[in-house]
Formats: sequence, structure tokens, C-alpha cells
Amino acid sequence: MLTLDTVYQAAFALKAVARCTDLIRAPRMFPDEEVYLKTENLQVTGSFKLRGAYYKMSKLTDDQKRKGVVACSAGNHAQGVALAAQRQGINALICIPEGAPISKVEATRSLGAEVELVKGVYDDAYNRAVDICRETGKTMIHPFNDEDVIAGQGTIGLEILQQLPDVDAVIVPVGGGGLIAGLAYTMKTLKPTIKVYGVQAAGAASMVHSLELHKVDSLESVSTVSDGIAVKCPGDLTYSYTEKYVDKVVTVTDDEVACAILSLMESQKLVAEGAGAVAVAAAMFGKVDIKGKKVVCLVSGGNIDVTILSRVINRALLRQGRYADFTVALADKPGQLVEVASVIAKHGANVVGVYHERGGSDTDLNSCTLRVCIETRDHNHVREIKKALAAAGYTIVAELV
Repeated sequence: MLTLDTVYQAAFALKAVARCTDLIRAPRMFPDEEVYLKTENLQVTGSFKLRGAYYKMSKLTDDQKRKGVVACSAGNHAQGVALAAQRQGINALICIPEGAPISKVEATRSLGAEVELVKGVYDDAYNRAVDICRETGKTMIHPFNDEDVIAGQGTIGLEILQQLPDVDAVIVPVGGGGLIAGLAYTMKTLKPTIKVYGVQAAGAASMVHSLELHKVDSLESVSTVSDGIAVKCPGDLTYSYTEKYVDKVVTVTDDEVACAILSLMESQKLVAEGAGAVAVAAAMFGKVDIKGKKVVCLVSGGNIDVTILSRVINRALLRQGRYADFTVALADKPGQLVEVASVIAKHGANVVGVYHERGGSDTDLNSCTLRVCIETRDHNHVREIKKALAAAGYTIVAELV
């Protein structure tokens, strides 16, 4: 069973490898509230996952260490296991779905682990890892449903209480549940008055689903930009601790997560992946009551796939009204493009893209369209520009929302 002694033992073991990450206030993001960020995105390997993996492996017997370990992951857990194995001289084999980003595969290899790419999705890679354990006697390092892994993640709770003893509430990302299970158990045991809130992506709300049913249950599918918490089914252990110690689990949309990622970059100069930003999103969009409280948002990881970063930023700008993309119907005659651009410039927006197209076979011979992409201040500014275009006689026929 998980005990405080186990969590303290994990904290001692982790002194050799993990950082005590900074707890920083975020006044620019939350000027009217006292909100702090626990920066696990600045942890070694870029996420909290190292904590649980290292502690679990430190408790293996000499025979288990000699046989080696197996893990299944397409991201942060893979890198955590790889580094933990490297530091302890253990052979590690990581099964990764073949569609995983090349950058994450190479990051895992660079830490000394052997990688086996498995056809299919995460479940296929997990099944392959189970087969390898059965065939070779290697030990499976589960990403969340293991009490030693949970204890390792619980060390974050010890750090928060040391850094901010009078904390009122903590907001924590939830995927399979190992992080919130360890943190909630630790912090509630040491400070029963504290509130612990979990956050899931709306497109992968497996813990919310299970809590509603009062039993562990699996979703048919998951879809979210927060790939690090895209888990179909929580663990039985993590569900049990969550049900007992967590006050509430809420959800956030991908658009809200995108806004949180952008806000962290602009206001705090911190890069967070989708899973790492969900706690901040919950605070930003009122999913959790933070008024008048000392609140810690756990930024659990920063390993965002750079190939989608620009799309995330553009989505956030669109959501905040700082970017607009619409198509205007024009008559095909000289001066139309200049007039549209003049209206936009007169109202203080910046044109960043223009796409002019003459009508197709099913449209008026004299018609054409002009798609414009502009930088704006907010939604009111966008409405002002659209109203001005309408007053000038132009019709907006399509809009990116």
C-alpha cells in the first residue's frame, strides 16, 4: 500500500536525478488572483514522468535489473524510463507506436534505450511490451498504474508544500491518473484542508467517465491535442486514489488548451505541451474556483511536437480574436483589392495574407473572391472591421472560426 514513508523514500532516491522544480507566481496571466506554476516542464527530460519511473526502477532486485525493463510510450514516459535506466545501468526496451513523432523516438534513443517501433496504435505497442515481458522475464514499468510509480509522482506534492505551505488548492493534469493519485494522496494526508482538482481534455475524459459510473471504464476512442493525457482507460489503482482523495475532475477543450499554451509562452516564457497546459486552461477559463485562494497549477510537461506548435498558436490567436481569416466576394474589376485593404488598414489591423481567386465554372463570370488573413486586437476589433467592410458594400461569404 502507498504510504507517506514510501513517498519520502522516493524523494530521497530522486535527489540523484530529478530537479526540485521552481514554483513561480504568474501575475501577468492572473493579475487579480494568486496563482503559481509548478514548472515540471523544466524537469530533466521535460516532464514529471522521470520521478515515478526512476523510483520504480530503484526498487528492482539485482536479478530484475540484470534482466532489464520494458515500457510502452510514445512520449514522456519513454524518455523518463530511458534516463532512469541509463542512470542505474539497466537495459531498457521501449515499445513505441510507429506513428509517433520522429523527434520523440530519437530523444528516447539518445538516452540509451533500445526502441522497437510497433505497427498500430498505443494499445498494440502495449500488447507487444506485455509479450516481451512474458518471453524474456523483463520487468514492465507501467506509466501510471503502479504504486511505486504513484509514489514517485507524489514527491511533487512534498515539494509544493515545502515551497508554499499555505497553498489552498492544486490543479493537476489527469491522463491515466498516476500523477494526481500520488499528489492527492500525499497532499491530502499532510494537509487535509487542501483542495485537489484534476483536469482532463474533453476529448479524452476517461477518468471523468469512470467517476460518473463509479467504476473503471474505458472510452471507445480519444481525440485531443493533449496527447500526453489521451488515455482511454484509467488504472484501477489510480481510479481508487482519485475517487478517495480528489475533490473534482473537470474538462477543458482543445481551443482552451491552445490559449493556455500561448499565454504561458507570452506571459511566462514557458513552453508547455498540451497535457502540460490543461491545469492552466482550467484556471484561465473558470473551470475551477480560484478566487481569493492560493492556487498551484501543475505544468506537467513541455515536450510539445514542434511540427504542430504553429497550428496551436494560430488556433489560440483565432480563439482570442487576435487573428481573423475570412473571404470577401468581389466584382472582378480593378481597385477592389486595394479598397478592401484600405478599409482594413483604416481600422488598424495588419494584413498578413491575401489570396485572390476568380470565380469557378459554377459562379458568375464577373465574380471573384478575396481571402484575407489579418492580425487584430480582439473580437470587438474583428467585428468592427467586418462591419466596416459591409458598410463599404462588401459581403463576407466564408470565415474561419
